[in-house]
Amino acid sequence: MSIFLSCFLFSPSRPFFLRPVPFFSVPSLFSPSRPFSFHPVPFLSAPPPPLHQAYPLSSLGKKQPTVLVICGPEQNGSIGLVCARHLRMFEYEPTIYLPKRSTQSLHQDFTVQCEKMDIPFLSYLPTEVQLINDAYNLLIDAMLGPEADCSNIKEPYSGILVTLKQVNVPIVSVDVPSGWDAEEPSQGGISPDVLISLTAPKKCAMSFSGKHFLAGRFLPYDIQKKYELNIPEYPGTDCTIEL
Repeated sequence: MSIFLSCFLFSPSRPFFLRPVPFFSVPSLFSPSRPFSFHPVPFLSAPPPPLHQAYPLSSLGKKQPTVLVICGPEQNGSIGLVCARHLRMFEYEPTIYLPKRSTQSLHQDFTVQCEKMDIPFLSYLPTEVQLINDAYNLLIDAMLGPEADCSNIKEPYSGILVTLKQVNVPIVSVDVPSGWDAEEPSQGGISPDVLISLTAPKKCAMSFSGKHFLAGRFLPYDIQKKYELNIPEYPGTDCTIEL
């Protein structure tokens, strides 16, 4: 599993992206020299705190605090499942759409956890956009991540992107908006209202003009030094920060 990172210099007003790091492998964080497990990563980087900041329960327009969470089969999907679980704990009403069940054991474990919490799963995503607009206050895009090949997005994800481009409810994207190349400005993906970058903002975030959060206060210092990442200082005990 791979994640593209971009080095950035932080200022209170905005992060400035300096240069891309060509390739960054998540498993390298958990090599024999770093005896950590990959399993805690989705827990540490799942985005509920920024969601609470951007869309508190009191701000939701519908009677029920409904949220649709669309999860892909890779890392972003796992984080989306954890996000849905957290949302349920904080009195939101998430519904999950999982187009394809993953063969990864971690992904399967999170799916079962969500089922045990009685979080509903959609069997299909309505193509009639108004049904989504009427049913949900908010949509979480945890479908395609940094590892996705945006030049070759296949079904069912290409069809889902067509639908997401038409919805009117706010979209919160995890790490990289679906349809975006991690290293390039958007050229046809969705247009989220909020972006929650994980570990460090990817270079594509340079072209993002909405509300931007950084989540994941767990990156080892030697990795920060190796890739010259100037991570902003998180306030207090927070694991997220608004950029």
